[in-house]
Amino acid sequence: MSGVAIKLEPQRMSLWRRFDASGVPLLVARLVLGFLFIKMGWHKVQHPYEFLKLLRMYAILPENPPYFLNATTVLLPWLEIFCGAALILGVFIRGAALQMLIMLSVFTPVVFLRAWEIRAQTGVSFFTVAFDCGCGSGVVVIWKKLLENAGLWLLALYALISGSRRFTATLLFERRKPDPDYCHLCGYRVRHARAGLCDRCASPPEFSDTSAEPA
Repeated sequence: MSGVAIKLEPQRMSLWRRFDASGVPLLVARLVLGFLFIKMGWHKVQHPYEFLKLLRMYAILPENPPYFLNATTVLLPWLEIFCGAALILGVFIRGAALQMLIMLSVFTPVVFLRAWEIRAQTGVSFFTVAFDCGCGSGVVVIWKKLLENAGLWLLALYALISGSRRFTATLLFERRKPDPDYCHLCGYRVRHARAGLCDRCASPPEFSDTSAEPA
């Protein structure tokens, strides 16, 4: 009888896959985006007239007929709240992240242009321009707000492209599907799941016979 020495050969994962598959980076991005957008949206819900005045200040929507301004004033805050709640709960993640990207991509340039217009009118340094941009934080220094929005834009982009669904409610629904989009075990995106698992989770560890010694 011979003894066999077994050597485990784990499947290799790229640095990005290891980073993303842990689910922790996405969890952080979801919580930051979720709480901030809920906060901003709720402030607008509580102060609709102030938000309407700020929208008129930016002049990005026609004032006549007033339906566009009024509808935006009413619907946009609730859209922010819905997207924020969706990210915190971990449902409709890609849709919520995409909507946040769109909102940030529209309003960040508008805030920049308004700040640049104030700089041109007053002659002050751009880095001293401050006003209420409508985000629920009151009067803010605009260059800092632009940096904050850039960071939020990157977090929303990461939430959009992330392949992980660990620590999300989405994974609970995926485990009920025979052909899921995310692995039942690790929660990572799969193209062709085997018994609900990705190739890494479905495949047993690979063994190799490295030596054989007589008993």
